[in-house]
Amino acid sequence: MDYIKELDIRLDKEYYYAGEVLSGKVIMHTTENFKLKSIRLLLRGKAHVEWKVFVSGDKRTVKDDQLYIDERSVIWGERAGEGLDVTVPVLIRGQHQFPFRFNIPETNLPCSFESRACYIRYFVKVTIDIPYASPPQGIKYFTIVGPHIDCMDEQYLKPITAQDKKVKCCLCCAKGPVTLSCSLDRTAFCCGETLKLKSTIDNQGEDSVKLKVRLLQFCEFFVERGVLGVTKEVQHLVLEYNGELVASRDHQDTCASLRIPTVPTTLMGVCRLVQIYYMLTACLEFEKSGDDLQINFPITIGTVPFRIPNSNLQPHIGYDVAIDHVEGGIYIGPEFLLGEVYDGCNVSDNEYRDLAPLYRPVYLTVVRSSQQISARAVGRANRKKSCDVEIAEIHRK
Repeated sequence: MDYIKELDIRLDKEYYYAGEVLSGKVIMHTTENFKLKSIRLLLRGKAHVEWKVFVSGDKRTVKDDQLYIDERSVIWGERAGEGLDVTVPVLIRGQHQFPFRFNIPETNLPCSFESRACYIRYFVKVTIDIPYASPPQGIKYFTIVGPHIDCMDEQYLKPITAQDKKVKCCLCCAKGPVTLSCSLDRTAFCCGETLKLKSTIDNQGEDSVKLKVRLLQFCEFFVERGVLGVTKEVQHLVLEYNGELVASRDHQDTCASLRIPTVPTTLMGVCRLVQIYYMLTACLEFEKSGDDLQINFPITIGTVPFRIPNSNLQPHIGYDVAIDHVEGGIYIGPEFLLGEVYDGCNVSDNEYRDLAPLYRPVYLTVVRSSQQISARAVGRANRKKSCDVEIAEIHRK
């Protein structure tokens, strides 16, 4: 409508947790006086899956929805069914602000998520109810950080160790065994934290071996249809570490340090339409034969970072979008782009950086504070100084 120059929803912040109060205001700039029946708000959180399948040679669409939040409020004017005989009030022209508040339910809400096959979205929608006219509407998306996964929970703090061994045979002669042993201090991490995998390689075989460590993301989508339903699975490589070559009859102890990039939170048993989980794979590849040893560790991506007990250095929290080669970061919905759609295919890095979507979900990330960086720098300087003193002592002797 020509006399509504601006209609906008402004939230106090862009991300929320379950149980918090979502607050903001509706901004409306009008150039004329007009009759306004009411201003209605809708707070909604919904998961949606949809993809195409072939059934008897025909392509069909399967889809499903799950609702998490559905709350309504009237912030100006009459409520539905009230004031039937009351004269419709007039809103005078000018700049108007209408504050509002919603209590986000204290339930285990899944994180906001965007992919080609599934999305989990939370938004506030405003409807301007004008008599005898199409109601103008506005919508504002925001991020829910969830579900609540504390990396300090006892189940995640238990060290985990695994071992795999292979003995290769040539005719009737057995060669020396090749053994891979790996251990993790804990199994839950937040984005930005460093995962340290300790490994021991005992190569008594005839072939050189090399350690490769991969963090994989697995996404499973479900549609309840029929007896068994329909499923879709997607897998992505999050990051990879390549170790040094270990020669025959050699022994090596390594510690692979992997800083976890920003990825969606683990979703297991929270949403019936999608599950997201991660697996750390330690693979020992034989250089000539192509065989391998493999050890898998389940990794949980949480929302409450690890804290060092009785330490003044507490983790510094930030929020960022997911990296662009995993589910949750590779796809941007068409409704969030003006005039173009990014689907993660055939787009260069420069073109991807130039995209300016209207909304993208963010995820909790542990960032290094200046205090932590300076503490590490002081530690390195002290170690170097101690080493220099020892070398000087040796030269004097």
